[in-house]
Amino acid sequence: MVQRRALSALAVEVHDRGARMKRVLSNFFTENYLTKKIDAHIIQLDERWQKESRMKRGISLCIGILLLVGAGGVYADEVTENIQAIVIETFDDPTGQEANSHIWIARGSKYASVIETDQGSVAYPQWAYVESYPEALFRRPPEGKTLRVFGIHGKFDLKGYNYVELFPVREENGEYVPDPIVLPGRVKEMDLWVWGSNHNYTLEAHIQDYMGRIHVLDFGSIKFKGWKNLRVKFPGAIQQAVQYVPSLKQLSLVKLVLWTTPEEKVDDFYVYIDQIKVLTDLFETGFDGDVLANPEQVQDLWANAPAPGRE
Repeated sequence: MVQRRALSALAVEVHDRGARMKRVLSNFFTENYLTKKIDAHIIQLDERWQKESRMKRGISLCIGILLLVGAGGVYADEVTENIQAIVIETFDDPTGQEANSHIWIARGSKYASVIETDQGSVAYPQWAYVESYPEALFRRPPEGKTLRVFGIHGKFDLKGYNYVELFPVREENGEYVPDPIVLPGRVKEMDLWVWGSNHNYTLEAHIQDYMGRIHVLDFGSIKFKGWKNLRVKFPGAIQQAVQYVPSLKQLSLVKLVLWTTPEEKVDDFYVYIDQIKVLTDLFETGFDGDVLANPEQVQDLWANAPAPGRE
């Protein structure tokens, strides 16, 4: 009796296990089948999406080419440039009468030295148009022409952030007044030649835009011996044009500033500067009536134009 019950219980357990195994196998094959179907459908969708994407890219490319061709006439002038290197100061003429020459003076900061001598007081900095030139710039001077450089002899009583300002000026009523140099075109770079005596000083240019704002451009250190060409780029943030006519808004060189540093000796030093030059874009888009956009010509035209009835 006991054995029969045990066999009966075992049979029930085997049956249950078989049923569970059957369900597991059924689910497995069903899920496997569904997974394969889903994967196949995903692959089909991906292939269709890639095909449509290639078609869209091709259409976009064609449209882009057509737009560029159609707009070529509009934007062509905006990228046209006429880049030229122009010397704005030679320092060869102390009177400032020759082309590309101006009168320059130097002025020191608070602690500039004043030396008492038998002949009287000597205030620093001293400046002069010295007969010399960078040999890297001129192997030999042009025949019949005297080449000069602008020389500064400086002395300060105290170390620190002292400075020497170099100004282009004009004479007015017996006095020198600042006369900034107008820079041609849309300026990209400025360079000049500097003779250094290995002092740890720096040089910068002060540029004025048409709104009267001053932009300081750093030429960097002049801690070297002899002549060296220094260069500085004009950042695009300096506005040189507007959308209205006349569109060109020229910049001006207001002054150069030579700075000393606190750790460097300042009691006696020389610095020479020669040939200031700009790399500039002189291109201007022409149009019918562009003569009336030139401020100088407009002044002349209006000055000579009859105006009946005007007092």
